[in-house]
Amino acid sequence: MSITVLRQTASVSALQDQGTPALPKSQPPCRLSGIDVALEGAGDNNCGVWECTPGRFERQLQQAEVMHIVAGRGAFTSAAGATIEFRAGDTLFFPAHTRGQWRIDETLRKVFIVMALPVRTTGS
Repeated sequence: MSITVLRQTASVSALQDQGTPALPKSQPPCRLSGIDVALEGAGDNNCGVWECTPGRFERQLQQAEVMHIVAGRGAFTSAAGATIEFRAGDTLFFPAHTRGQWRIDETLRKVFIVMALPVRTTGS
């Protein structure tokens, strides 16, 4: 077993380009980058560091997600219309199937864990 350490996550520079959001709501679209961290024993859960430049886009994840904002600020407006402002130092917990729109005001960097959706079985 090896332990992964990302020192000074707010400023680590090894992020890989991940393109633009699937459903941008601003022009030019936000630019995405990140580091995916392989975590032994995490099953189908995904984790890492993610960054997004200013702009707006629709949240596409179906899975639940936990994120800790290490830099930047912005807001998330749910499909129901509730707006949550956030900034560096905040931790957000998104239930599965959360829909809405991100507004990134200042380049956002977060540490995240995206939970695998539970496998649904049908009765016999």
